[in-house]
Amino acid sequence: MDLLLGTSPSWGITVVRITLGVIFFAHGAQKVLGWFGGYGLKGTTAYFASTGLPLAVAYAVCFFEFLGGIGLMLGLLTRPAALAVIVVMIGAIAKVHWQHGFFLNWELAPGKGHGLEANLAFIAMALACLVAGGGALSVDNILAR
Repeated sequence: MDLLLGTSPSWGITVVRITLGVIFFAHGAQKVLGWFGGYGLKGTTAYFASTGLPLAVAYAVCFFEFLGGIGLMLGLLTRPAALAVIVVMIGAIAKVHWQHGFFLNWELAPGKGHGLEANLAFIAMALACLVAGGGALSVDNILAR
């Protein structure tokens, strides 16, 4: 149980975890609920399927982001939530961002997408959560006692 819920008492990892959780909750809520200008589950999975992604993977991406974001915000099952984020970001790099190079498309040049730098930052944040756990202010920390 320690491997799952055990956590560092660090407040630093708490900040990283909550920030990453908010980011992935927001993106997941776009995909699953249609909040924040998103297309909802039906629209998002249809789009992903149109790009050649298997429908089961499309659903997994949506729920990994949404539930992973909630888990990270609360510090509940932090390690599995962080792993879900890592899996989604590796997939996003392979499927979308790799072809656009390293940098974000800050100038929003037409026909050019974002590179993989943000994905790498998210992976690094998630890896920190995977290693350290949820931190001082987490449900995992309460449950581990």
